[in-house]
Amino acid sequence: MVPHLIIPCEVAVKSVVPAVKALLANELLKTKKLNQTQVAEILGISQSAVSKYNRGVRGWVIPLDKVEGLHPLIENVRELVSQGEYQRSTFIEAFCRICISVRKSRLMCPYCQDKSDIKVKRCDHCIT
Repeated sequence: MVPHLIIPCEVAVKSVVPAVKALLANELLKTKKLNQTQVAEILGISQSAVSKYNRGVRGWVIPLDKVEGLHPLIENVRELVSQGEYQRSTFIEAFCRICISVRKSRLMCPYCQDKSDIKVKRCDHCIT
């Protein structure tokens, strides 16, 4: 049997990360009253990407609203990045906590299965 070489982080890059960035962009636009250019600069993305996130055209692959306990993690990252001065390692750790939370919810499983022949019912890698 050939081992499955796809790792959860590969799938997360295409599904979870854009969903989190979309949510963060919207949070910064609404709660911090920033404009799209400011949000783009904070998140290290283009203003066009922020516009697409805001309009729901991009980044909404995974329904993050279904992840229990995610909102406080998102708020933490939103506050961190809106302050402007933070350590990169702090941001990465906070973002990874969000991704782990999404993975444990199993919302990423269909996308992982779509990218490989992994049998989701037998896979528990993301929830351990």
